[in-house]
Amino acid sequence: MSTDSKVADTLNELTLFINDRIEGYKHAAADSKDPEHKAYYQQLVSQSQQFANELNGFASSAGGDAETGTTTKGKFFRSWMDAKALVTGKDEKAILDSNVYGEEWALKAYKEALEAHDLPAPVRQAVERQYETSQQTYQKLKSLGGVSHP
Repeated sequence: MSTDSKVADTLNELTLFINDRIEGYKHAAADSKDPEHKAYYQQLVSQSQQFANELNGFASSAGGDAETGTTTKGKFFRSWMDAKALVTGKDEKAILDSNVYGEEWALKAYKEALEAHDLPAPVRQAVERQYETSQQTYQKLKSLGGVSHP
C-alpha cells in the first residue's frame, strides 16, 4: 500500500468519527431545551463539518475519496440514545453525558490518527489542531455538567 493510500485511509477513518460527531451534535441540538446548549451544539455541528471538509480535502489530495459515512458504533449509540430519550425524556444531563461520551471516542480517533507516522506535515498539523479543539470541547462539555466515562 502506498503512503498516499495509507494517508487517505487514516483520514477516512478519522472522518467517520467526525461524521459521528456531526450527527451526535445535530441530535443534541434538536433535543436540547436549553437555548445556550442548543446554540453550542449547533456551533459544534458547524465546526465538525469544517473539520470533515478539511480532512476530506486532504484525503482527495492523497488520491482517496471523501468519507461521508458514520461508524456502526456511532449509529448504534445514537439509536440507543433515542430509545433512552423516549423513556427518560430529553434530559439535559443525559444529552451532555452522551456528548461527553461521543467526544471521548473522537479524541481516541484523533490519537490513533496522530500515531500514523506517514502523515505529511500539513495534514499532521491540521489533525493536531482539530485534536486540540476536540480536547477543549471535551473539557467544556464536562464543565457544563457532563460526566466522563471510564
